[in-house]
Amino acid sequence: MTSSVAEPSRRRPRPMLTLAVVCGAIVLVPVTATGASVAIPDISGDLDAGLAEAQWVVNAFFLTFAAFMAITGSLADLTGRRRMFAGGVALFCASMLVAAFAFDTAVLVGARVLAGIGAAAATTGGSAVLAQTFTGQARMRAFAFFGTAIGVGLAFGPLVAGVLVTSLGGWRGFFLAAALVLLPVLAAVPLLRESRDPDAAGVDWAGAVTFTAGLSLFVLALVQGGQLGWTHPLVIGALVLFVVLMAAFALIERRVARPMFDVSLFGRPRFLAICAMPILLAFGFVALLIVLPPYFMSVDGVSAQHAGLLLVLLTGPTLVVPTLVGFVAGRVSQRVLLVLTMLLVAGGSAWLTVIEPGLGVPVLAGPLLTIGTGFGISLAILDGAAVSSVEPARAGMAAGMFNTMRLTGEAVSIAVIGAVLATVTRSGLAGELGGGDAQAMTDRLLQGDMAGAVAAAPAGAADAVGLAGAAYTDAMHVALWAVAAMSLLGAVAVGALMGGTPPGARESGDAEAVGDEDREPALAD
Repeated sequence: MTSSVAEPSRRRPRPMLTLAVVCGAIVLVPVTATGASVAIPDISGDLDAGLAEAQWVVNAFFLTFAAFMAITGSLADLTGRRRMFAGGVALFCASMLVAAFAFDTAVLVGARVLAGIGAAAATTGGSAVLAQTFTGQARMRAFAFFGTAIGVGLAFGPLVAGVLVTSLGGWRGFFLAAALVLLPVLAAVPLLRESRDPDAAGVDWAGAVTFTAGLSLFVLALVQGGQLGWTHPLVIGALVLFVVLMAAFALIERRVARPMFDVSLFGRPRFLAICAMPILLAFGFVALLIVLPPYFMSVDGVSAQHAGLLLVLLTGPTLVVPTLVGFVAGRVSQRVLLVLTMLLVAGGSAWLTVIEPGLGVPVLAGPLLTIGTGFGISLAILDGAAVSSVEPARAGMAAGMFNTMRLTGEAVSIAVIGAVLATVTRSGLAGELGGGDAQAMTDRLLQGDMAGAVAAAPAGAADAVGLAGAAYTDAMHVALWAVAAMSLLGAVAVGALMGGTPPGARESGDAEAVGDEDREPALAD
């Protein structure tokens, strides 16, 4: 134990190298997460995948990324932060190689499962390495770069994937390029300092297993519900087991000495509001990154590269808005900024219901930029708000819970929006063409394959392209109106819950903070 704790003093910190290595790895996590949706049509055609299989290529990554964040964070303190980061990057790199050479969808989905675990380990280990390498203002700047790396990957992931899929080797080239880019990062990892927590008490395995199993069953029910029907025994059984496991998880977390989640924090209105924000935003932003590319490719017949370029309208503001918000975050309350975030997402989602086949960029630009601006505001303030919503002694637990809720929201939102699109599209087509044909057409449409959908239409069907495009568009409208309503209600709820003095301000006796309770700078992350 002594040697492991003393190791940092024997090795030069190399702060700039550490920052470059960690950010170089982390930027690829959102690139491969969101970029996979652009590659879905190619993957489906090459591997003859059904809709559920194609959805799992995306969902499997988000599911394990969310489920393993807390576990890998605890293990990093116990076994070594650099070791966890290195293991995560290596696993992520290996999973990209397996994905690039996958011969069927089962292997590809398995690779995406491993990629999510690797991403969780790299993210938690990398952030812990930065926290140990930098102090004070330097730490704030380092985490600002860390956040920027995530923003860059998020902003350009669909475009990068589109270029690679369209021009440089298809979907296999996309995954292979991700693996190759990580090799220099792996080579540099031994130059970083190692550290661990000598007082680490281990992992809450009971909580981790029940949470992961419950979340997996919930996503399974959502994905299969759109395919098998919501009354199918598999779907109902998965939902029942999900409820049972979540109840068991809550009981375990209340009784274990070192819980993964301190569920009592959800009894605090401010913390509950802040944890609700990333779930709401997952529906209004992250899910759109996944479901819009297949729509554009299917209904408008655009290439993967063009679809990725269109999404820059949605993701581009995330590169600019957080910096602009930084200039006013100390003078405008967190409550106002968070409510504004939800109102922009609600307005942009409602505006985006103008979407229809053949719609040009000038019409799409307004709603997509509006949603992206709202999400950009959240990037500047949410992490800091999560930490400031509890007393300093519980900041680490709050941050871990917040990040797990954020990733869980992403996994769930993608599955929910996918299920809505599948159900409504199939229902619309069934009214015109019959159930069996509708199911086959829906499977192809939601994978960005209009030609396959037309081929699955019954012989002699009039204007199959028009019927398919109309049904898919109607489903998109339903999903967007639901997101708009959810975001608007979220704005009201967050505004109501965000009252009161932050515990950090109350404990420190900061008169200014107490007098203006939720006006704390939120850019430390």
